[in-house]
Order: sequence, then C-alpha cells, then structure tokens
Amino acid sequence: MAREPLDEERLTAMLVHGPTPTRVEIVDYDPEWPRRFARRAVELREILGERARLVEHIGSTSVPGLAAKPVVDIVVGIDDPDDEPAYLPDLEAAGYELRVTEPRHRALRAGEPGEPVNLHCYAPDDVETRRYLVLRDHLRSHPDDRDRYAATKRELARHEWDDMNYYAEAKGPVIRDILDRAGWVEP
Repeated sequence: MAREPLDEERLTAMLVHGPTPTRVEIVDYDPEWPRRFARRAVELREILGERARLVEHIGSTSVPGLAAKPVVDIVVGIDDPDDEPAYLPDLEAAGYELRVTEPRHRALRAGEPGEPVNLHCYAPDDVETRRYLVLRDHLRSHPDDRDRYAATKRELARHEWDDMNYYAEAKGPVIRDILDRAGWVEP
C-alpha cells in the first residue's frame, strides 16, 4: 500500500514538534558513517535487548559511495511500535528524542549536533522495513542507480523546504523507479 501524500494537516499530526523549515545539506560519502552505525547498533541492543528484533543501517549513509545528509538512519524492529511503554522510556533515557508518531511507526533523533542519528521503529516485517532494505541493497550493488539517486538528492537540496518530510517526499518518484528496477512489488 502506497503512503498518502503529505499535506500540512497530516504532517502536523505526525510531527511531535510540528513542521520545521529547512535546507538540506548533502555531503560526499564518509567512511565514518558505518562505524557510527556500528556504535549505535551496539548501544541499541544494550538498551533494548531482545525487544530489538533487528537493527539495520538504512538510508543513504548505508550505501558506500553515495552522497547523503550526514545523518545516520537506523531501523529497529520492534514487535509493536504503537506500544510505546514497552520501549520508548528506555530510548528516551538514553538520549533519543521522539520526533514522529504515526500508526506502526515512531521516529526518534539523537546525537545532536556532532553525530546525528534518525532512529525508525517499525515491526521487523513491516513493509516499510522491507522497502528500506531492498532499496539499500539495490543501491549498494548498482552504481548507476546510486549515482542517479545522488544527483536527484543534490538537485533537490538546492531548494528550501517547509519541512524535511517534503524533501523526502520529493525523492519519491526516483525511489519508486529504483525499487521497480530492484524487483520490488508493492504489497
């Protein structure tokens, strides 16, 4: 099932602190990103124990050679992300701040300002989790698609956005095309 397009009302409802105007910074790939992920993965497994059914590096920082925002994205598989009392207090105590709340998904932020991390909590078998991993794995093994995606991101970064989520949505057409090329079939 495809996500609904963003509008001001939906965005305001899901963002804990509301929309934030932004300019996107895209930088060349940094080999430190996988090490930052590895440190965070150890920390998350210590915090969550068996509640973390999977911990995966996703997003552009997980693809060697891909230009990206210098923010490490991580997906953690939580059996029921809507059951916040089961995991959220432990993440908040470790410095993660809740930023997005929507059905079956929570997003948190940590590491400001030096090593920012976006943490996405989905069920391990959620379609979004699977989509993230298919896109990551395809971009890792297809340099032409990786470069096309980087060019799209650099072009979009030239604009100011009413919120980072609008930038993410603007990447949608190229992401969908790359996912099609990877053999993704929308459930």
